[in-house]
Amino acid sequence: MLNISSNQLNKTVDISQYKSSKKVFGKVHYKIFRKLIGIFFILCFLGLFLPWTQNVTGSGYVTTLNPDERPQTIHSIIPGRVDKWHVREGDFVQKGDTIMKITEIKDAYFDPNLLERTDQQLEAKSLSINSYSLKIQSLDNQIAALQQERTLKLKQARNKLLQAHLKVESDSIELEAAHTNILIAERQFERINTLQKEGLKSMTDVEEKRLKLQEAKAKLISQENKLLASRNEVINTEVEISRTNASYTDKISKAESDKFSALSTRADAEANLSKMQNQRTNYAIRRDLNYVTAPQNGYINKTLQQGIGETFKEGDPLVSIMPAHAQLAVDSYIDPLNLPLIHVGEKIRIVFDGWPSIVFSGWPNASYGTFSGEIIAVEKFISQNGKYRILIAQDPDEEPWPEALSAGSGARTIALLEDVPIWYEIWRQLNGFPPNYYTPQTAQAAEKKK
Repeated sequence: MLNISSNQLNKTVDISQYKSSKKVFGKVHYKIFRKLIGIFFILCFLGLFLPWTQNVTGSGYVTTLNPDERPQTIHSIIPGRVDKWHVREGDFVQKGDTIMKITEIKDAYFDPNLLERTDQQLEAKSLSINSYSLKIQSLDNQIAALQQERTLKLKQARNKLLQAHLKVESDSIELEAAHTNILIAERQFERINTLQKEGLKSMTDVEEKRLKLQEAKAKLISQENKLLASRNEVINTEVEISRTNASYTDKISKAESDKFSALSTRADAEANLSKMQNQRTNYAIRRDLNYVTAPQNGYINKTLQQGIGETFKEGDPLVSIMPAHAQLAVDSYIDPLNLPLIHVGEKIRIVFDGWPSIVFSGWPNASYGTFSGEIIAVEKFISQNGKYRILIAQDPDEEPWPEALSAGSGARTIALLEDVPIWYEIWRQLNGFPPNYYTPQTAQAAEKKK
């Protein structure tokens, strides 16, 4: 009752005689309850000053440390049709083992003797190239013979020209001698004629000297004709040299033209041969691609093409394979707000799906079932899920990860930061503040040394 009335019934009426009053009044359990409540609040208040380890949590999955150890899908390089399967899902295959056989679906590769026929074409093309090479060699010999013959002919003609020049010079000297003989004959004739007039010489002597003068004049004319003939011989020899040079130049040019045509044809044949060799190599490689082999040791996870006779396109997935030996790692994703708190080389605790654990994120020493890892990479670009990816490897100094752990299973990570009082952590969580900026001790020591 509120006891607001001046007429207090508890003083006028005795209620202690009632059964309910006897059960309620006179008990001390409410006093114990109050003490317990007080003790509880005192403990809670003291607990606010207990240390709490700040942490950054993340979620991810188990992967492999090296890219070549991760599950991979074998794709078809060429279009084809499933002819025969040599494995089943779950089988272990070694590197190079045949997984399946495929057949061609393009008519350009249906011929089973395609490589042999291509080899025959290559042999024929090689013989053609050899023929052109022999023709070029023959033309080289012909050109060399023509050049040698032209050299000899020109040498012979130049010797003849030299002889003609010498003959011209000789005839010129003889012409000068003929002029001299005429002068002598004229002087002798005049002297004899004068002596005959004086009666000292006979008429016979005069006629004899006149005859010699006529002979000297005739010889002069003859010598002039010889000189002209010699000069004409020089001109004819020069024309012959020019004609010989032009004739052999034409023959050599024609042979060189044939040679260059043969060279061009041989070059085209060699280009076609190289193209055919490339095509033959492609045929051989394509024939090897009819057998899909295992790229490494591993287990067949799933066949992505089923049945016999099913066709697929170029680049379609055929089978999924999991490498046999893989060094496991953990891919974990953290919020961008916590990225500055994560550093390469830090230790981190991991909780794997399927392994029972008791986790106290603020008291790591009291946790059970967690495993240690080391951050080896922090992604610098945000992922599609809006978080940053970190790669965690196994800590060699701590307990090894479970042997039955497989890639793809889930994992939760806890990165431990600074120790703060619980009241501070509650205050931070209520206000939505980030954890204290944290720098590893190794980095602090390196800064102090600097």
